[in-house]
Amino acid sequence: MEEYANMTTEELFQAYRDAPSEELKWAIVMRYTNTIKSIALQIQGVYASFAQLDDIINEGLIVLARAVDKYDPSIGKFETYVAKRIRGMIIDLARQQDWVPRPVRKRAREIERANAELYASLGRFPTEHEVAEYLNISDEEYQEGMTGASVYSVVSLEETLEGCEQIPDRGQSEQLSPDQVVERGELLETLSKAIGSLRRNEQIVLSLYYQKDMKMKDIASVLGVSQARASQIHTRALQKLKVLLTDRNGLS
Repeated sequence: MEEYANMTTEELFQAYRDAPSEELKWAIVMRYTNTIKSIALQIQGVYASFAQLDDIINEGLIVLARAVDKYDPSIGKFETYVAKRIRGMIIDLARQQDWVPRPVRKRAREIERANAELYASLGRFPTEHEVAEYLNISDEEYQEGMTGASVYSVVSLEETLEGCEQIPDRGQSEQLSPDQVVERGELLETLSKAIGSLRRNEQIVLSLYYQKDMKMKDIASVLGVSQARASQIHTRALQKLKVLLTDRNGLS
């Protein structure tokens, strides 16, 4: 593949469209291995109990190869196109594993539902104690449930994001209808407000976990809390984001 080393990615795509070949396809795919790794690290908690990072990267390479064949430049950047498919692949693998014990999943759903119902009635996010009281459980039982709900909440939020309307790429701005422009602006504003409404420690956890690719034990060290507590903060942040996105999109 040395002959392709000096070609830009755009040139590789054009060459592949003009004369498809396996060699050209994999020359494109290999340029996006870091994209797979970055996404996999962001949601590592989803698959950590049943797969290694290398396994996910290998699966991601297959997704990338298929995406090269189906990609249409008119829909936006390839990075945006393929990122959704890689995340979807990871979530599908997690669903197939059914790795969350039923009692843990049941308690996670109860906490998630309580958050949504209390948010609707109070007009604000409930405190942890209010959620525990609403569910008629002790604060200790709530904390245990939050620790177990971590992986479930990651997948739950990912499913909610799948239900949101796709945000068109900035490069497509000239192709958007007035309604799409409004829709895009509203969704971006909702995401911005959702993140801005989180507590400082919740914002820090999300930033360190998803942007800096730090492990939860290292995040706990930064915050000066236990790893279990850092995991609970992460879970609560995800639950809040899901409530806001669900409310915005009218999803059930």
